[in-house]
Amino acid sequence: MSRNQLELPAIYSKLAGDPVLVNLIAEFVAELPTRAIRLRRQLADQDWTALMRTAHQLKGAAGSYGFDAITPVASKLELQINHGVDPKVVAETVQELATLCQRATAGVPVDA
Repeated sequence: MSRNQLELPAIYSKLAGDPVLVNLIAEFVAELPTRAIRLRRQLADQDWTALMRTAHQLKGAAGSYGFDAITPVASKLELQINHGVDPKVVAETVQELATLCQRATAGVPVDA
């Protein structure tokens, strides 16, 4: 993780206070680093179909678990791939999405 990523604030689920979802949110967050690696690998391999599928799955899951910051970026990536946007632009969005995945945190913010 770069120094800039360390300085960025954590992203919390808006559903983090729901006792029914606490464990599910924690499991989702635990999987996000692997998803970020998968996004980067699919980009490097130029596997656009897999990358679009991963973005689509992440869009839905992030929304379901209350990570509203992740959902629109995953949606943007999915649309970029679907519309054949320049791979350099797609790469920037993959980086943005992977960074958001790394910032996602289970639990409730201290100041909440």
